[in-house]
Amino acid sequence: MTTIPGLIAPTSLVRLPSPDGFRVIGLDLSLTSTGVALPDGTTYRIKTRDRDGDRRLLHIRDSIRDDLADHRPHLAVVEDLPKHAMAAGITAKVHGIVLGELLDAGVPYAYVVPATLKSYACDNGRADKRDMAAAAYLAAGAEFAHDSGGDQCDAWWLRAAGHDWCGVPLFDMPQAQRDRLSKAKWPERFVQRDVMGAAA
Repeated sequence: MTTIPGLIAPTSLVRLPSPDGFRVIGLDLSLTSTGVALPDGTTYRIKTRDRDGDRRLLHIRDSIRDDLADHRPHLAVVEDLPKHAMAAGITAKVHGIVLGELLDAGVPYAYVVPATLKSYACDNGRADKRDMAAAAYLAAGAEFAHDSGGDQCDAWWLRAAGHDWCGVPLFDMPQAQRDRLSKAKWPERFVQRDVMGAAA
């Protein structure tokens, strides 16, 4: 599997610093196009080909493994599988192999369902991809090239959600939207929004 230029290269135009050195990676997992937001704020997409079958899982795994080794995040925030989704079984394969990498690397992970992420970003659990992209631009001037599916944008918001929940927000948000994150599944060590010990 080869990397496709422009699809897997970082494309976010804004690199926000990680406050207090806290590093979060956002992962919008998919067998065909996984969105990744790295701890430095850049985003990229892991694009795979149908004809490679289940070997696509290895390509995704290897890319995530490299990211974990290079960036050593304190927390990963993963978009959870939607309930009753037709493609949930296929996406679950990706979740399994990526969660194995997170466990091997000792990186705790949180799950955020799509409706909660949309409510956090846009104050609307039914927001579409354009709404999410517009909210990212308004929040931090972020734009996402080659992201018609919204994978990078969702990963970017997942990273932002992790920072917000842990008390080191990247930008201002209405408190009502921040409160939506209480519906997500956070690792026990992060439930009190205290990362002082975790980021050491």
